[in-house]
Amino acid sequence: MKIPQLKIGDLVASVPVIQGGMGVGVSLSGLASAVANEGGIGVISSAVIGMAESDLYSNYLDANIRALRKEIRKAREKTEGILGVNIMVALTNFADMVKTSVAEGIDIIFSGAGLPLDLPAYLKKMSETKLVPIVSSARAAKIICQKWLSKFDYLPDAFVVEGPMAGGHVGFKQGQIDDPGFALENLVPQVIEVLKPFIEKYKRNIPVIAAGGIFSGEDICKFLKMGAAGAQMGTRFVATHECDADEGFKQAFIDAKEEDVVHIISPVGLPGNAIRNRFLEEVGRGERKPFKCIYHCLSTCKCKESPYCIALALINAKRGKLKHGFAFAGKNAYKVEKIVSVKELMGTLLEEYERSCKPTQKEFI
Repeated sequence: MKIPQLKIGDLVASVPVIQGGMGVGVSLSGLASAVANEGGIGVISSAVIGMAESDLYSNYLDANIRALRKEIRKAREKTEGILGVNIMVALTNFADMVKTSVAEGIDIIFSGAGLPLDLPAYLKKMSETKLVPIVSSARAAKIICQKWLSKFDYLPDAFVVEGPMAGGHVGFKQGQIDDPGFALENLVPQVIEVLKPFIEKYKRNIPVIAAGGIFSGEDICKFLKMGAAGAQMGTRFVATHECDADEGFKQAFIDAKEEDVVHIISPVGLPGNAIRNRFLEEVGRGERKPFKCIYHCLSTCKCKESPYCIALALINAKRGKLKHGFAFAGKNAYKVEKIVSVKELMGTLLEEYERSCKPTQKEFI
């Protein structure tokens, strides 16, 4: 069975796969453009994107605006496919990142780590940028629809529903991460159901994209059969030649065993999934020392109480300096076996999908 297209407004991706935005600096123009060239949707992460700018410490806001503009333009030079930017609500420069993305004509803004209740306010009259919130519950999806309609007469162009197996910060309490009641298999149908009244009343299609722990074409098949319009995958794209992180960062995924993918509580105050290493073990033993916050990147960061700076730890990891940082990763990271090209990975996913989604004899009857 041929894989269906993913339609978000007037955008049509020939492969219904969104490459998840991965910060800090893990998914930039290199990875995003490669995914877009293969028919998926490539996503640039805006979190501390100005890490390579010489004035990041002294001019944090401008450095990040400049860097985001550069990455979007570099990606555009490499592809005519669909490109997005992931912008966390919790970023202290959230407004700057949204304004820059809209000004650059990015195709889609994906926004989570909080409810992006004012996101439509940043669109200009002729803007064609699509707005896609990332949520972890049907309740959050309903609230966003209601708020956007009442304030902006605007409905989300799609939703990404992210389950507790996702890499990085997840929108669940610690006790919910391993609770089967919060599994993605339950969340996706709940969000689809809560959107039905909005779709019917306003005659607007609002596709739902499943995310968090999706690893194979078989997984994509399963969620599309549930009614999802597509799948978002982050971890699987780390182990690609085009991923913008250092080779040492990628190798950490290949070396990881199942027991190495652990829950942590980050300085942001949220649980997350990461690959256990010496750095995190030192944090767990209380051996990390207080630090001076130089980025002020996340509004929810408890920097006065934290033993380390999450921005600096993630920058170090992206650069392969894992003694001084760690890698966020999805719960299925241990399944990664080798580094491949994005083209090869997308081909594998399509083969797995077609093999898994072949109609059975019963379905023909």
